[in-house]
Amino acid sequence: MKIAVCIKQVPPREWQPRLNDDKTWIREQDVSYEMNEPDAYALEEALTPREQHGGEVVVCSAGPARVQQVIREALARGADRAIHVDDDRLAAADAFVTADALAAAMTEERFDLVLTGLQSDDLGQAQTGVVLADRLGMPHSTIIMDVQVEGPSTGSGQGASLRVKRELEGGWFQWIAMPLPALLTIQSGINQLRYATLKGIMAAKKKEIKKVGMPPDLRPTQTIVSLDVPTRAKQTHMITGSASDAAKELTRLLREEARVL
Repeated sequence: MKIAVCIKQVPPREWQPRLNDDKTWIREQDVSYEMNEPDAYALEEALTPREQHGGEVVVCSAGPARVQQVIREALARGADRAIHVDDDRLAAADAFVTADALAAAMTEERFDLVLTGLQSDDLGQAQTGVVLADRLGMPHSTIIMDVQVEGPSTGSGQGASLRVKRELEGGWFQWIAMPLPALLTIQSGINQLRYATLKGIMAAKKKEIKKVGMPPDLRPTQTIVSLDVPTRAKQTHMITGSASDAAKELTRLLREEARVL
C-alpha cells in the first residue's frame, strides 16, 4: 500500500505569539518550530499498516525551506521518502492554496491512502485535508479514531478497503466502510507515538526529499488583514435581589453570556 502523510510545521503550543510590525503575521524569527501534533499521529497511523502489510510511506509538506526540519524528523521516525513543495509564500497560506499546492505535487504519485492531521495547532481550520481530498478526487472521512485495513494483505493496496471509526459529538462514534483510494483526517490520541532513534536519524540523512515548486497560477483566496494577541481581563458582575431571583439571573448569565451551561 502506498500511503501519503501530510505534515505541517507549527509554532510550539506554549509559545507566546509575537506579531510582526504590520500585525499581519507572527515574527517567524522568534519561533522554534515543531511538527504539528495531529500530523504526528497521522504519521504513526501510516507506519503501522506499512509494517504489517508492506508498502511505502511518503511524507508530503508545503512551506519554506525551514519545513525540512519536520520532514527529516518524519523520515527519522520511519517514513520512506518525502515531497516538499518549497515556497516562502506557503508559510502563511490559506487551506485552499496549501491543498492545491500539495495536490499538484501528489497527483502523479497515485496514493492508495492519504492521511492528514485533523487540524493544525496554529490556525486550527481543519480544512486542508478536506479540500485536498476534493482536489485529488478521493472520498474522505474526518475525525478518525481507528483505522482498519481489510482485504488482501499485500503491499499494493489492490482489492483492499478501510473500516474507520469517526468521533461524533456527545461521546458517540460511527463506523464507516470506505473504498481505496481515500483520504482520512486523524484525531490526536489515536495511537502511541514513536520517537526517532539514533539509527533512524542517521538513516534519514540518506532518504530522498523531492523538492517541487508551487504552481505559478496559485493565488491566495484569503488575505489576513490584521492579527491581535488575546488580552486577559477580569470582570466582576454583582447579582442583587432575593436568593431565588439571584439564582435565576446567575443561571441566565452562565447560559447566555458565559455559555458554560
